[in-house]
Amino acid sequence: MNFKRAVSCTVVLASVACGGQAFEEDTVAAEDLATTRQAAFSGVNGTVCEESPYNCKLRPSGGNRVQTNDTSDDDSWGIVTGVPIRDGNGTILGTSTRTRSLFNYGQTRTFAGELHAFATSTSNGSAGWLPMSAILGRTSFEEKVGHVSALSSGLSTMACYAVRNSHDTTLEFKKVVYDSTAEHERAGDYLPLVRANGLRSVNLTFNVPGFGLGGVAVDHFPAGTKFQRLDVPTNSGAPSIDIPLWVQDSVGRYRQQSGTMKFIYGYVIAATGTRRNGWMAYDALEVSSGCP
Repeated sequence: MNFKRAVSCTVVLASVACGGQAFEEDTVAAEDLATTRQAAFSGVNGTVCEESPYNCKLRPSGGNRVQTNDTSDDDSWGIVTGVPIRDGNGTILGTSTRTRSLFNYGQTRTFAGELHAFATSTSNGSAGWLPMSAILGRTSFEEKVGHVSALSSGLSTMACYAVRNSHDTTLEFKKVVYDSTAEHERAGDYLPLVRANGLRSVNLTFNVPGFGLGGVAVDHFPAGTKFQRLDVPTNSGAPSIDIPLWVQDSVGRYRQQSGTMKFIYGYVIAATGTRRNGWMAYDALEVSSGCP
């Protein structure tokens, strides 16, 4: 694949108009991902990648969840209640009241001296870290969870950002997947929404939604968190990936395009000192300074 920097291009129906040199905040309009898909290729963050060698599945085969032995294809694990839910800084977001949860493959961190796994949804109305001691069948879980971290060695730094303490409500319920019938797959999944604890927080993701790679979150951080953007290579040449957003058409299906959503790559240095690389929605961020 060729990932050199290209000129800025705007897709207008079937024609393409290309103008001056692309700069950091230039927008390269997304092609209709419902009809235009590239063959997956091996990249830096995995062996099944699209649009960028840093935009990949968590693992080459199987789903992106930690799989159970349940033959009904239900990958939710039983969990005990009353344990703390933590964000990527180790801060307690609330107390878990759920009895089951899905966990994303390869994501483990240690907080308060105890190994934790990353739950896709919690009783805080957000993703978060739960102690492995709370997972029923812990021995089996530990055998299956694996370990995967996004990489960033050799990438140049760009601007410093911070997670907003607000979000654009007009974006929240638009879908990031063409013709989606899922409860979520919404732009709001990538925005700093107010959670059950009354505070805003946002997902850091391993890949960009809309490519069929899983759209998986790998960490979760509060408003105000510094995000250091990196100059990531992409097929378009821009240091970002734009995807189309979808709203309901005349028959109630999410097939009508309504704008785009930009994702940028970078890292967060958690309060624990751990560096966490990944993608964030540009709409979740504001220009800042003082990134570590």
